[in-house]
Amino acid sequence: MISRVLVPIDDSEMAERALRYALEAHPDAAITVIHVVGEPSTMLGGATSIALADDIEAAAEEHARDVLDRAEAVAAEYDIEVDTAVEMGHPARAIVGRAGDFDTVVIGSHGGSLADRLFIGNVARTVFRRSPVPVTVVR
Repeated sequence: MISRVLVPIDDSEMAERALRYALEAHPDAAITVIHVVGEPSTMLGGATSIALADDIEAAAEEHARDVLDRAEAVAAEYDIEVDTAVEMGHPARAIVGRAGDFDTVVIGSHGGSLADRLFIGNVARTVFRRSPVPVTVVR
């Protein structure tokens, strides 16, 4: 029986589909929504402000807040509360690193901008191949 589900989310439609799938398929499970903020670097557009912040963790939380608020609103439509988490680093590595604490991962088939996909690679594919727990890829 699946009792703990990890749902990586960004601001893409596919990520929202994955969350909706997890909420429908596992209504009695504890669902954690995770948003991974890219490693702070002066070369990574959106992460530049995080790299220059005095409190990097607080800046990452602020950066992720809109995405997590939308995820909580989607869960509220199902009358379900979700836990949220923010990680910093390479998305696939951060997700795989947390996956072992869950029974399954539900992830959107792709997300983010074309530039993100070219620079970071296919996160869903990497998570699917390296996760220590079963992965459902939602289209």
